[in-house]
Amino acid sequence: GDICEPDFIKQLFETEKIDIVLHFAAQTHVDLSFWHALEFTYVNVYGTNVLVAAAHEANVEKFVYVSTDEVYGGSTDEEFDESSPKRPTNPYASSKAAAECFVQSYWERYQFPVVITRSSNVYGPHQYPEKVIPKFISLLQQNRKCCIHGSGLQRRNFLYAADVVEAFLTVLKEGKPGEIYNIGTNFEMSIAQLAKELIRLIKKTSSESEMEHWMDYVKDRPTNDLRYPMNSEKMHNLGWKPKVPWKEGIKKTIEWYKENFHNWKNSEKALEPFPVTEPFAQLSA
Repeated sequence: GDICEPDFIKQLFETEKIDIVLHFAAQTHVDLSFWHALEFTYVNVYGTNVLVAAAHEANVEKFVYVSTDEVYGGSTDEEFDESSPKRPTNPYASSKAAAECFVQSYWERYQFPVVITRSSNVYGPHQYPEKVIPKFISLLQQNRKCCIHGSGLQRRNFLYAADVVEAFLTVLKEGKPGEIYNIGTNFEMSIAQLAKELIRLIKKTSSESEMEHWMDYVKDRPTNDLRYPMNSEKMHNLGWKPKVPWKEGIKKTIEWYKENFHNWKNSEKALEPFPVTEPFAQLSA
């Protein structure tokens, strides 16, 4: 079903005896959000409204809204904590920030037990190859170049999927209603560094010139934040910290894509330098 279908969602809560909601459902591809901003607003803001309203009516015990570090906007030096202002710079982040406001209002108005999380970039097996790590892995495994937007100097924090799962279990158990939690990691690298790391592991080379051969610099997206440094002390105080080291996580991820890339529907489309999608029929209709 679709979170944007109120009748379906209402029926779901009436028939399934749902007591906990983890709300991950969203349009999440930043590049795509510049060309389909209305679709992102519809799914991420309207869909969240539908879901939180139905959950409130069903009197669920806890509603966890999964947001993103991107709501803070970019920073080169300032570390964001949960009280930092929201300054989103792309349509995806703006839609997530707006949805946060709607979710938070249910706590303010009804004391409905909502919790908001903001996490760093997640990677690992099973991720759709439009995201940067599976995209670069899949391209290299097909003897194609990594397509790097702009300078490649933009830095991102990468968190392994199993660590994020532990974080959500911690939030479910220990997270306080009405609170926001940063789920972050200190592990950070630039997109150019990331490409070189994957080239080294997949192409078995440490030659700088050979690495450059596998890198293709393409036009940048309209805005591309340099960094999203987050303070996750609040999560650490709940008893969570990331455990999976980069070397272990990336090795497992590379191995998974070697065997499973073609199981994805339209996986080849996801490897284009910029997103290739069908027009959004629901709104044009």
